[in-house]
Amino acid sequence: MLHPIHITEGLRMFRRRLKVSLFGIKKYKGNPIEISKQIIEDCWNNRYFTTSTGHFKEFWTRDFGICTESLLKLGYRKQVYSTLKYALDIFKKHRKITTTITPYNVPFNFPTYSPDSLPFLIRSLKLLNNKELINQYKPFLNKEINKYYNIVLDKETGLVKKGKVFSSMKDNVMRCSCLYDNTMVAMLNNDLKEIKLLDNPLKNYNFKEIIKSNFWTGEYFLDDLSGKKYVSGDANTFPYYTGVFTSKSMMKSSMRKLEQEGLDKPFPLKYTKALNQNKHFSFMEIVAPNYEGNTNWIHLGLCYINVVNKVDKQKAGKYIEQYTQIIKRHKNFLEVFNHNKKPYQNMFYYCDEGMLWVANYLNMI
Repeated sequence: MLHPIHITEGLRMFRRRLKVSLFGIKKYKGNPIEISKQIIEDCWNNRYFTTSTGHFKEFWTRDFGICTESLLKLGYRKQVYSTLKYALDIFKKHRKITTTITPYNVPFNFPTYSPDSLPFLIRSLKLLNNKELINQYKPFLNKEINKYYNIVLDKETGLVKKGKVFSSMKDNVMRCSCLYDNTMVAMLNNDLKEIKLLDNPLKNYNFKEIIKSNFWTGEYFLDDLSGKKYVSGDANTFPYYTGVFTSKSMMKSSMRKLEQEGLDKPFPLKYTKALNQNKHFSFMEIVAPNYEGNTNWIHLGLCYINVVNKVDKQKAGKYIEQYTQIIKRHKNFLEVFNHNKKPYQNMFYYCDEGMLWVANYLNMI
């Protein structure tokens, strides 16, 4: 169901589209390393890290969680702490953990409840390793963990519920108990076991075995449990990126399949080979068709390169060099590209710029 916040978010994206049409994107000075550092600084608003300097100039739980480890390694510990404190304050006040917090400090889900919001928040807290912060919000976090358990998990099978529509990594499409969401449940379970300070109603499930028996074909992971056999970029990245699966032979097999499908062309990484593999359930498919189809997504690509680096450093270096050339060309770090290497755009939407994801690039060069 379309929420008024979704409309205001859409209008903000459209206003930026008009601005880019008139003035173009910002061009940073310097080499790729200098540009990357400037973008991270520009994403810091003295209170929290925004996801971008463009129309996603707000907090996204997923995007921050993907960047947390790199930001910590790059020396932004105080900023990471401040960002988590900001998000937890807002979430606690509104009694819910969501995908996003608007620039006006209002939390909302885009477009609906997502099984990765709580796991990425917990992952960020684990990486920061500040027990005082966790204990400060312990009662609230425990409520949200148990809420998550009841909303997301089919308690009989240990799988994400098949008949429920969730937002996800591909937040505009409908999938049936997708592999990415199941991986998020497994990651949450592992992190809660490691933290030891919070409730863990997931602890009695063997999620690794559940995922492998339901999704692994012997060559690659299925995208979801719909019965379709297409190959998906996120399904064959996040089981390894999250550390749920560590088998190098499985990583190599998934890599081969992604390469055979051309999902790493012209650079990593596409969600799928087909234009529209899944049904959509948000207005984004109207204003931005193929936004999450066979376009090349940079945040997904960076997570994939992280996995490739575990088994083939030379190939990972080649991918990173492709990203370096993209930064040189655009003097910025952009969100998503078409197959022709041009930034994704149409009359309503222009790909976002100044992505905080650049921290992951900077951490790998």
